[in-house]
Amino acid sequence: MADTTASSPASSCLERLKSYVRTQKGFILATEILISFIIIICHASSTYGGYSAVAICEMVLAIIFFIIFMMELDKQFQVVHWVWSDLIRAAVGAGLYLITSVICVIQGNKDGARIAGGVFGLLAGLLFAYDTYTTYLQLKNSGGHRAASTDDKV
Repeated sequence: MADTTASSPASSCLERLKSYVRTQKGFILATEILISFIIIICHASSTYGGYSAVAICEMVLAIIFFIIFMMELDKQFQVVHWVWSDLIRAAVGAGLYLITSVICVIQGNKDGARIAGGVFGLLAGLLFAYDTYTTYLQLKNSGGHRAASTDDKV
């Protein structure tokens, strides 16, 4: 007979997901993923299919960072400074979304899906800029670096 008291790995992962989305960073990353997906749909339904590469790349990067922070892999793999990487990702995303969205809104002649993608892109640019700001505050409060190892082994 199966042991019903032990929790399955799937339920543990689901609980981690739920608890991480309730944090500020988790909510911001989940919103970035959702708005990037909406922008992909808008650009895909447009008669001019360009400008979807920014949304695809930013959605994939947001998913990667969401998984890394949710599973607390940033504490296990300390070779990469994850907070600085996240700051750079969010800053580049904000800049690219704002530039491409302004172009889409200005050149969206009679293409409602392209204009909608541009408007959602402007919102995404603001969201990514807010993510950059909150990550910068986190870096500023932590001093921008981690403690050096005092281990004698090299």
